[in-house]
Parts: sequence; C-alpha cells; structure tokens
Amino acid sequence: MAVTQDREDETPAAGEGVAAFQSSPTRTVFTESDNPDGWISTDETVPVER
Repeated sequence: MAVTQDREDETPAAGEGVAAFQSSPTRTVFTESDNPDGWISTDETVPVER
C-alpha cells in the first residue's frame, strides 16, 4: 500500500502540527508529530479554507 504525505512543510519543529497521510484513495490518516501512538483515520475529509 502506497502512503503519501500531504503537508506544506516537510520538516516541522518538534511539537508542531498534524500530518495527513492518504493510505488509500478513500482514506486519510492523521498523526501528531510528537505522538506516534495516536492517530485518527477517516473515510471523508474536506479541504480547510483559511
């Protein structure tokens, strides 16, 4: 299974941010940079408007 990473900054500082990985065309997995044991998986995500 190919995993891609969708992140603007490839090297965040320790303690910063959440990374989003697409584990399949319909599934996104979110992880915290300082918490390798914690993750959230979802079948539906929406773009964030800033």
